[in-house]
Amino acid sequence: MRFMIAAHNDGNKPAAVEMTNEIFDSYMKFNEELHKAGVLVAAEGLNPAGIRARVEVKGGKRVVVDGPYAETKELVGGFYVIEVKSKEEALAWAQRCPMGLGTDNVLDIHQLTGADDLPAEIVERVRKVAPTWSKTFEKKP
Repeated sequence: MRFMIAAHNDGNKPAAVEMTNEIFDSYMKFNEELHKAGVLVAAEGLNPAGIRARVEVKGGKRVVVDGPYAETKELVGGFYVIEVKSKEEALAWAQRCPMGLGTDNVLDIHQLTGADDLPAEIVERVRKVAPTWSKTFEKKP
């Protein structure tokens, strides 16, 4: 099962704090633990000063609108995608995640859709229409 762990601010604390060596090192050690455990699929921090945009559908067409965040306290700080055996294992990893950046005091855990979650005919259609990509979608041994 794959899960996305998304870090964000709860709105009650400053949206970002000064990065210290201690905070940085704690995140890098956590990333290393996830990698060594063989559960890390992807991990990225989102640049708080970086370029962002929101594209929505209006009148049947894609249009660029303001967003995605009205205030810096709403920023997503980053995310992990992990592949584990259960929700409980995903939660255990989330509980070990470091904190201290200000954009990480709330972690939302979302299960991603996998081949096991879909009817067989849909999985076969995915294989037919997207044969290369479908290999990343299949359950890992």
